[in-house]
Amino acid sequence: MGIRVERAPAPLWIRPLLPLLAVLLTFVITAGLVMAVGVNPFTAYYYFIVEPLAGRVSAIEVLVKATPLLLTGAAVTFAFVGGYWNIGAEGQLYAGATAATAVGLLMEGVPSWLAIPAVVLAGFVAGVLWALPPALMKVKLAIDEVVTTLLLNSVALFGVSALLNGPWRNPISQWPQSPEIAASAIFPRLIPRTRLHLGFLLAIAIILVLWFVINRTAFGLRMRAVGLGPRAARFAGIRVERTVLTAALVSGGIAGVAGASQLAGIHYSLIEAISPGYGYTGIIVATLGTLNMVGVALAALFIGLIDTGAQTVSRALGVPVYLGDVIQATLLLVTLSVLLFQFYRIRWGRRAG
Repeated sequence: MGIRVERAPAPLWIRPLLPLLAVLLTFVITAGLVMAVGVNPFTAYYYFIVEPLAGRVSAIEVLVKATPLLLTGAAVTFAFVGGYWNIGAEGQLYAGATAATAVGLLMEGVPSWLAIPAVVLAGFVAGVLWALPPALMKVKLAIDEVVTTLLLNSVALFGVSALLNGPWRNPISQWPQSPEIAASAIFPRLIPRTRLHLGFLLAIAIILVLWFVINRTAFGLRMRAVGLGPRAARFAGIRVERTVLTAALVSGGIAGVAGASQLAGIHYSLIEAISPGYGYTGIIVATLGTLNMVGVALAALFIGLIDTGAQTVSRALGVPVYLGDVIQATLLLVTLSVLLFQFYRIRWGRRAG
């Protein structure tokens, strides 16, 4: 008997089950790590998944942690669907947070109905501008965007560090932290005495708009065509370069909004650690969500649950909080492997001869 791999599309009913299979396999694989620290895996996964949803405060915190992931996941998905591999959401997030800080500092005395949109718009525009150079290099010079967008992440982080250790350094504490933005530019709380802020509703609205654009508009059809096959799309009369450029810039703008949301909703001041890797985690969210906006929303909530659960299981069982990062990394690798079954099948049969 032998095993052979055949290229064949999976039945439609199997495809929605593949992300669930990836989650299950991830927990099976990481169970060994949990046992290595002397904890029962079932007990640990109870604190990872069930316990955070059992209390009001922790359940709301899941939504808080999911908010930037909703935005970065949507940003990455929009670019990927259009055939542009944007790995630079992290840098675009930092660019958006920096511009939002600059505008927020000028909003003293400006009413909230004007200050908040100004901060969000600044984040979007900065994300677009940061995404522009690699996008132009892609469409004009055919330079691989994976490399250029990835390298710009470090440039953005070093730029923020230079600002916070230079002109924006706190003059009193000398801490590398910008002054606090105007109170009128701070996002209002959706639920009193919690951290859930306006950015969550903004993220949901953006995901709904992007879903409509991708699935219900002519531009979305052109995007999907380019993403599936740029040569065929060009033969069909689609302006591939313009479509890719638009997808790239919109993606960068949404990642910039994620930075503005973190600034105005959580921190109120620009800090170097304003993102613990949300731009990179957005790639996991997009992949787990199978490049579908509904799936992205569910994946972001799931990763938010894992992040919250990592803190819960650490407090309850003494498990290192970094186990959550290990699970996320494993989840990405497993998801990429499992999603291959959308296009390939494994068959058993007798070997010839």
